[in-house]
Amino acid sequence: MLLEGIFAPATTPFYPDERVYFKKLEFNVARLSTTSLSGLVILGSTGEAVALTDEETRDVLRAAAASATDDKVLIAGVGRESVKATVELAEVAAEARYDAVLVRNPCYFRPQLTATALLQYFRMVADRSPLPVILYSIPKFTQFEIPVEVVAELAQHSNIIGLKESSGSVERVREVVQATRLAPRRTITVTPVFEAVTGRMQAARPETSGNFISAEGLASVGSGSGGGVALAVAPPAPALKTRTREVGFQVLTGSAATLKESLDSGASGAILAFATCAPQACQEIYTAWKEHDDQLAAEKQLRISKANNVIGSLLGVPGVKYACDWNGYFGGRARSPMLPLTAEVRAEVEGLLAQIRN
Repeated sequence: MLLEGIFAPATTPFYPDERVYFKKLEFNVARLSTTSLSGLVILGSTGEAVALTDEETRDVLRAAAASATDDKVLIAGVGRESVKATVELAEVAAEARYDAVLVRNPCYFRPQLTATALLQYFRMVADRSPLPVILYSIPKFTQFEIPVEVVAELAQHSNIIGLKESSGSVERVREVVQATRLAPRRTITVTPVFEAVTGRMQAARPETSGNFISAEGLASVGSGSGGGVALAVAPPAPALKTRTREVGFQVLTGSAATLKESLDSGASGAILAFATCAPQACQEIYTAWKEHDDQLAAEKQLRISKANNVIGSLLGVPGVKYACDWNGYFGGRARSPMLPLTAEVRAEVEGLLAQIRN
């Protein structure tokens, strides 16, 4: 699976009593699917994955997948503290036609989570997962960073295709890119313009309209004693035009503040909380960089700098969710014990987003 461009980690809206608000979730996913983003992450950190029950997780994964367009790469956050629980959710994601799973490192039994234990955990998950695995290192939440040497070793696994690096360190991105440069290269399917081809694109077939009948139906009508006349036969589904491309281990940054620098350092794209409430502003940085317009990319990066530092970094999920409300998506409150923003902070968020509407 190709992991290039900007991915938005969708929020999980709730009712006032904290039940999942599926209609709002579906609206968010459908609207984000109309943007130029490369794809979506469902139940990453921004989606409050750790605050949901396993049953809610399954339901959210299914509902989100049903609302996304076929051309968007779908990544499911399935990381749990055990191999068994993680693989079970990966199987749910595969049934819902996700393209890859995002797996954070376990962190609760920290003294026992040696490099050897991490290698075993990720290898066992990758061995059993029906979908490609993206490693997820987010030390500000897990209080632990997957060592570069562990990432380099795991990059040799045939079912581990990349890393989301959320330390915020450009040097760390550079180190991982360098350490995994000799990882096995994979031949993947892409579109004629080298964009990702999702599993849902390959499986999609146009439905037969009520004005058409099948070829079998046509034959039966023609042979019937009534001599009925068939109106038309549904045309065959157009072939999906594809080509192939070779990619190595793919590194995605999780920091909007250092997006351009990370791309310059070898990252193939980014999964950005700020892209959930301001997808176009984040996409513009990547597009300018892709077109080798270094000055414009730097200007676009500077444009979101202050807003991202406050909303995405300082305020976290409650800030991103309020920014979603302000920018035309459903955010709402985060699940307890996270607190809602004060009126003063909400006004600050509104001011920061005044020129970053999406």
